[in-house]
Amino acid sequence: MIHQHRTNGLELLYCLPRGEQIHPTPLLFVHGAFAGAWIWADHYLPWFAERGYAAYALSLRGHGESDQRHTISWHSIACYVEDVAHVVDWLSEEPVLIGHSMGGFVAQKYLEHHSAAALVLLCSAPPQGLMAAQFHLLLEKPALFAEINQLMSGRMASVEAVRDALFAQPVDETVLREFLKRTQTESHRAIWDMTIFNLPSLAHMQRPPMLVLGAEKDVLMPPFVVQSTAQTYGQHAHIFRHMGHAVTHEQDWEKVTTYIEEWLAKQKLS
Repeated sequence: MIHQHRTNGLELLYCLPRGEQIHPTPLLFVHGAFAGAWIWADHYLPWFAERGYAAYALSLRGHGESDQRHTISWHSIACYVEDVAHVVDWLSEEPVLIGHSMGGFVAQKYLEHHSAAALVLLCSAPPQGLMAAQFHLLLEKPALFAEINQLMSGRMASVEAVRDALFAQPVDETVLREFLKRTQTESHRAIWDMTIFNLPSLAHMQRPPMLVLGAEKDVLMPPFVVQSTAQTYGQHAHIFRHMGHAVTHEQDWEKVTTYIEEWLAKQKLS
């Protein structure tokens, strides 16, 4: 069962485990651009809770049902890092951070001044910035690139754009329309931070156990970007076949959660 909590104006969705075998380290999921905590609620939160993990997902300020939506264009990546830090303080225990897309970038920046039990980067924006991914999208899918820029200006995306941007596998029309309904504008400032102005300082980052995952058909964070992230951190990138950016809702989403759980089981988490 999904529960909702508010702390410091932030929406927090969570699902708690039942039974005797409960993992001591919680999971904290951080969503990507144009989204909110809701992306984790359909599958990931209940799936991990059923396997003994306390699973939490926050909506960064201006996203989902968190406060400050009317001022979202002014929010920086540093603001989002503050949101993660506040929720971690509220949890009162270092979690495993699982960041998707922009959320992975926020998690990397968080580690400049904080620590975590482990880090999972899921189709994450790379430490080198978004420039390569943006040029790749412009060259490969110029119409989609233009529509995403229109979304930044507050214009509604189309069902076709949502499908092209996020999914590689067949997807139910109701899922697409739900994504379309919940998709929102993103902070211009945060996008520029991720592109060039506030990239992770690798020399200052904590280096917990790290898992880097990507999707073969991801047009927003293509495999070469994910592999570059992994190489930067001295890791191996695992790329899921025949999947797009929305690994939370692709038909094969459970392959991702299973891979993460098996990796977590190998880590020595307190």
